[in-house]
Amino acid sequence: MLFLILIFALLGYAFGGPLGILIGGGLGWWLARRIRRGLNRVRTRTQTQFLDSVFSVMGCLCQADGKVTEGELNAAEKLFDQLHLQEQQRAQARAAFERGRADDFDLDAELGEIQRLTKGQRALRQVFLQVQLAAIAADGVLHTSEHEMILRVARGLGCSEAEVQQIEAMLHGAAANSQGASEEALKDAYRVLGVEEEASDAELKKAYRRLMSQNHPDKLAGKGLPDSMREVAQARTSEITNAYERIRKARDV
Repeated sequence: MLFLILIFALLGYAFGGPLGILIGGGLGWWLARRIRRGLNRVRTRTQTQFLDSVFSVMGCLCQADGKVTEGELNAAEKLFDQLHLQEQQRAQARAAFERGRADDFDLDAELGEIQRLTKGQRALRQVFLQVQLAAIAADGVLHTSEHEMILRVARGLGCSEAEVQQIEAMLHGAAANSQGASEEALKDAYRVLGVEEEASDAELKKAYRRLMSQNHPDKLAGKGLPDSMREVAQARTSEITNAYERIRKARDV
C-alpha cells in the first residue's frame, strides 16, 4: 500500500509539483485500498469454497461403504468444534456434508475445484486430504471401499499414494501420542518426513526443515487455508516435529 502511495506521489510531483504530491498520494492511497479490498474478497471466497469442499468430500467418503457411522458423524462434529464454527457455519458445513452424500454428487468436479483453488500447493492439498482420512478412519476401521475412495481423492488432488501413507503415518503418531521409538513408530516417523531409513542425518534435517517451511500455518493461510483450520495446520507441524525428534532420539543424535 505504501509503495503505491509513494509511486503516485512521485508521479504527482513530476507533473504538478508540491500540489501534485498531495493529489498523487491520495490517488495512490485510494487505489491501494481498492486493491486490498479486492484481494480480501478473493481470499474470503477461496477460504469459504475450501471449507465447503472439505465437508462435501467428507460426506462422500463417509458414504463410500454404504453408510455413515456414528463415529464418522462424531468426527465431523468434532471438526466443527476444532474449527470453532458458529451455528450458521455449522449449518452450512452440515449442508455441504449432506450434499456430498447424495447419489448425484460429482466428486471429480469437486476435486477439480480444489485443484484450482490450491493452485498446486502441495501442503494445502495434504491438509485437505488429512482431514478426509481422519474422518473416515474415525470408526477405527478403514474399509476397502473407503481406502479406494481416499486414493481416488488423492489422485484427484494430484497427490500420490506415498503422500497418503505419509498422512496415515501422521495420524498414527497423533493417536499414539508418544515419543516412543518402537520399530513401527520409527517407520511411521520416516514416512512422515518422506525419507528412507538409510538417509543421512543431514538429509533428515533437510527434509524436516523443508516440511516445516511448507506447512507453516501463516504460509498456508496466505495460500487460501481458512483461518478456522489453523489448528489443523499446527497439528501437522507438531507431528512433523515429533517424527523428527523420534528419529533423532533413536539415532542418539
